[in-house]
Amino acid sequence: MSKNYWLMKSEPDAYPWEQLVREGTGMWDGVRNHSAKLNMMAMKVGDEALFYHSNIGKECVGIMKIVEEHFPDPTADAGSPWVVVRVAPVRALENPVTLAAIKADPKLADMDLIRLSRLSVGRVRPDEWDHILKKSQTPGG
Repeated sequence: MSKNYWLMKSEPDAYPWEQLVREGTGMWDGVRNHSAKLNMMAMKVGDEALFYHSNIGKECVGIMKIVEEHFPDPTADAGSPWVVVRVAPVRALENPVTLAAIKADPKLADMDLIRLSRLSVGRVRPDEWDHILKKSQTPGG
């Protein structure tokens, strides 16, 4: 069975990477977009996701794995369609990969992050994933 890759955005003043690391696992809640919800519903245990600091920083800072598949979002109204997944940190990226570096790279031009910039949970193709991890190995991406 193949693994899927994702990018999940969080505002660092609301839920930063460091908090996920400190807590060990986290519930990815508060998603209120149907496309993002469908992506979360497609996630399987073992899939990996880039943790992206949105609004402040605008950069990929870490890798996390899906440790529990979707279930109803306890922060939403009862009976609502919203879901959460549980994630755990894998490791911080050696060097954050900025949105500017991603936008400047033709190999990443078709990423959901670029094409669907308001989407908070998007797919990452395996070649994009590998390329971002390679970029994270050099300062400035």
